Order: sequence, then C-alpha cells, then structure tokens
Amino acid sequence: MIRILFMCHGNICRSPMAEFVFRDMVRRRGLSDQMETASAALHRDAIGCPPHRGTREKLAGAGISTAGKVAVLARREDYERYDYLIGMDEANRADMRRLFGPDPRGKIHLLLDFTSHPRDVADPWYTHDFEATWQDVNAGCDALLTHILAHPAP
Repeated sequence: MIRILFMCHGNICRSPMAEFVFRDMVRRRGLSDQMETASAALHRDAIGCPPHRGTREKLAGAGISTAGKVAVLARREDYERYDYLIGMDEANRADMRRLFGPDPRGKIHLLLDFTSHPRDVADPWYTHDFEATWQDVNAGCDALLTHILAHPAP
C-alpha cells in the first residue's frame, strides 16, 4: 500500500482538492486497493472546518464528493505513516521541514514538482480563482500518479 498525504496551510482549499482528485484518479484506474490518500493542515487556523465552498463546488462539478471531510492537523508521526508528503507551495515545504525535521527518505515534495513546470499550486484563498487551482491540482495529481506507477517503491 502506497500512502500519500497532501498538505497545505489550512486543509480547506488546495490539499483537500488534491486528496479527492487523486483518489478519484486512482479509483478510475482500479488502483484503490494499492493507494491511500489523505490531506492535512500545517496550521491550526481551520481545524474542524469542511473544505472551502469553492473547493467543494469544483469537485462537485466533476462528480467528486467531499462528504465527511474536515480539516485535520498534520502530525510529526505522519512522516513514518506516509510514503509521499506533498505540499502545495514553498511555504508548505518550509512548514513540513519544520514539522518533520530531516527528510532522509526524500518523502517531502511539492505537488507540481512532478510536472514539467514545477511551481507553487495557485492559492485560491488569496486569488479566489478556483479554476486555476483546479488546473494545477489536476496536472500535479496526474504527474504524481504517473511517477508512482513508474516508481512503485518510494
């Protein structure tokens, strides 16, 4: 079982979008029994809140439900539990390094690092542009899944 944890600042916009998009991609390829996905916050701001309305709407438009999802806080123990620790931007990467410490197994990545155009995932909290985030997340999740299938042992 390959385990992936998507993380962003509050776990209400980008990381839950990535969690559910990736889970849907895995399901459509018949790989659900091989991969586990989750998402978490790197800060406490929105713990217990459901995904942002804009995230829910983008996912619902693709037939993907976020029912039952609430923001949870990433924990230091997640380093051992997950094979891939995926942040959305450089601030997330810095927060992940503070939380997890050294990364001797190379688990810490940014989602768009797996694409041919590495960059931060657009943050709709500030831009209100959930379409740009949707495009980034889909490109990143597709590239991450391609990477995992080509390199099944992280």
